Amino acid sequence: MRRYLLACLIAALVTTALGTWLAFPYIKAAALVIDLAGISTPVRRMLPVRVNAVNSRDVSVPTRYGPVAARLYLPEGTATRTLALFPGVHSGGVDEPRLAAFARRLAATGVNVLSMPLPELRRYRLTPASTDAIEDGANWLLADRTLTPAGHLGLAGVSFAGGLALVAAGRPSLVDRIDLVVALGSHADLPRVMTYLCTGQLADGRVQPPHDYGIVITLLAAIPHLVPPDQAGALHQAVLDYLDASSASSTDEARSIVMFADVQRATAALPEPSRTLMTMVNDRNVKALGPKLLPYIEELGGFPALSPDRSPPARAPVFLLHGSEDNVIPAQETAFIATYLQAHGNSHVEWLLTPLLSHANVKPAGAVDAWKLIAFWKQILAER
Repeated sequence: MRRYLLACLIAALVTTALGTWLAFPYIKAAALVIDLAGISTPVRRMLPVRVNAVNSRDVSVPTRYGPVAARLYLPEGTATRTLALFPGVHSGGVDEPRLAAFARRLAATGVNVLSMPLPELRRYRLTPASTDAIEDGANWLLADRTLTPAGHLGLAGVSFAGGLALVAAGRPSLVDRIDLVVALGSHADLPRVMTYLCTGQLADGRVQPPHDYGIVITLLAAIPHLVPPDQAGALHQAVLDYLDASSASSTDEARSIVMFADVQRATAALPEPSRTLMTMVNDRNVKALGPKLLPYIEELGGFPALSPDRSPPARAPVFLLHGSEDNVIPAQETAFIATYLQAHGNSHVEWLLTPLLSHANVKPAGAVDAWKLIAFWKQILAER
């Protein structure tokens, strides 16, 4: 009898231990998702996940266009992998609160993280220089075996930087040294996205009103085509000020309101046709502004270095996450990336469209969608 009871007890303990072992990767992913969302909840406090302490230091990363200010986040103890993180089109640098929190929390999972805002994207410019800078930043990391002891690393990009990271991952200097690419809300073909921003029409013919932020970035690049040379400088500055005000709205709404008011006053002093164009921007009049930009889309965005679908494919495992109702970069773009990569021999492509994300921000949703997001991050964390 005693042997029977002892056997039952051992069986119960083994079953419990096995269940905990199997469940822990999901628990770890759930903790990460909650932490990245910035949510303080009793559920998070109950999860048996303690994050690594993280040290950080600023670094200057050499690129072919000059040094780039970046920040390293290094977990205490032995890191399990190395990741280069590139934010999207935003004026903020390494101190931008959402980027800093994201990078630090990723590092707390036991990953060396290089946070590297790209200078061109900080100036709201989508040019091949950003793809080059991603390649250069990755190679700089790979050259330092104290940071990349395994001789390979992962790339993670947010918004347009995700698409550029996929392009960089397929370049000869990196193609066999990248072990993972994570792209959040990213594009497959830049001219197709720019066309959507100008028209509101998706690739399948459906209409989805676009966010005005994207079309204003397109306008910034198209200014030389739209106004006389003597007006280009003033209009360029007005558009930059508007985009800076938009960027500030995510972290300092009161300051953003003041900045938008300054842009309105500057608009009134512009000559024509700059004043009309800037009035469309201030009024968020995508329908009027879009047709003026459409003739220049291919010229502005058609470089192969700017679109995964026009470049040699990444061979590493790829994880694509996209907000299902994204109105800056349509969610269809993630499906296009997956199709392109799979058609060109990449058999390890995972992707998820979720209502829990807008473009780059977290939204409330149901338990089923939360579970899918947790399971997705579990796969990323398990990739070694």
